[in-house]
Amino acid sequence: MLVAKIVLGLLGLGIVVFIHELGHFLAARLVGIDVEAFSIGWGKPIFKKKMGNVEYRIGMFPIGGYCKMRGENEFQEAYEKMEKEIPPVKGTFYGTSPARRIIVSFAGPFFNLLFAVLVLAVIWGIGFEVHTLDNRIVLASDVNPGERYPAGEAGLMTGDRIVKIGNTAITNYRDIQEVITANPEKNLAVTVERDDAVLELTVRPELDKTTGAGKIGVYYWADPVVGMVTPESPASIAGIEAGDRILKVNGKELPYTVGMFAILRDQPPVLTVEYERNGVLRNTDIILSYGNGQAADVGMSYQTLRYHTPSYSPLGALVKGAQETWKTFVVSLKSLALLFRGIDLTQAVSGPIRITYMVGDVAAESFGQSIGTGLSATANFLALISIALCIMNLLPLPILDGGMILLFIIEIVKGHPLRPKTIYAFQTVGVVLIFGLMIFAVFGDILFLARR
Repeated sequence: MLVAKIVLGLLGLGIVVFIHELGHFLAARLVGIDVEAFSIGWGKPIFKKKMGNVEYRIGMFPIGGYCKMRGENEFQEAYEKMEKEIPPVKGTFYGTSPARRIIVSFAGPFFNLLFAVLVLAVIWGIGFEVHTLDNRIVLASDVNPGERYPAGEAGLMTGDRIVKIGNTAITNYRDIQEVITANPEKNLAVTVERDDAVLELTVRPELDKTTGAGKIGVYYWADPVVGMVTPESPASIAGIEAGDRILKVNGKELPYTVGMFAILRDQPPVLTVEYERNGVLRNTDIILSYGNGQAADVGMSYQTLRYHTPSYSPLGALVKGAQETWKTFVVSLKSLALLFRGIDLTQAVSGPIRITYMVGDVAAESFGQSIGTGLSATANFLALISIALCIMNLLPLPILDGGMILLFIIEIVKGHPLRPKTIYAFQTVGVVLIFGLMIFAVFGDILFLARR
């Protein structure tokens, strides 16, 4: 299963990187810059084929890629000879105007953004099935006694149904997550239905320093009706079947599924379960095992709410895709700003290993539900990664596309080419920064996988 996730993850990342490099490639050809090589993956080529003046390659390491444009030799010679400028040789990267170089540098991130719009447009055009839970909540403080959370301090109670946050109508738990996670440390007006009353409350999500997201301390309310049982799991061996309603576990009533968290936290060796099947009360024992201090896998999941989104017309789908891309773009920028507010960077910053695992995990888990769910969930996640890659590359840091754009803007303002020595120093700083960030991210990835 792990191998399958890695393969799916590498394929997904390969697509996103291909789109990025394709943007650079097409823009370079458009403005008259010669492309010497176009590669998906880094390292020694395991496949290469020359077509026209371009050599197409597949690198040994399938994460990343590059579009090698003509001009590196001219730049290196000018640097070594300490010349004041790079010779403007026709067809080379530095032989064209800085405005055209800006176009080429911007094209990669732009293609990632365009890819996200088109992917999301296709998904919304076809429509997709969403698995979520009710907008009724359970307070985390009721599951974890003694702990305090913003939801409880705001006056929310277990069993409340959240119907509106700010100006956003809430119909399911996914809606709650989207609004809360995007608004840490902001006062939010919350409309709640409790019994026959409608209450207006104010909640202020706290900043989760492990993720950079807002949280208020609520779980979803889900009735403990079994939706699926894993074959040969402890639950399956004990005779639990899909459709069974769990009533009590180890003598404790189980009104909602998250109540199981508190029971499993004490790592009981046996779960004595009272459940109902077709109106008949039954009892069974589920034998659990624990390895390396990890939580036991009971082997059963609970029923979720499912709904199918409406199918949009081609134009409507394109507009919806653009709206969703913009919304994700803005949320990603806000999340980037949170990196400077004391969050745990080893948790919040993902490197290539973790991203590969996450893409593969999303694909494997969602395809396990259905082909349609797998395609839509994987495409959504790839769109998210593509937007993140766009933002990252537009940062004004040396060696990134944004850093190169900054250099070329300076060149336009100054009115003359920059010295090769200046460009080289700028790129060297970039290499050191990116290499350091990569080591940090990979270290975080290793810690992430160790916790899995």
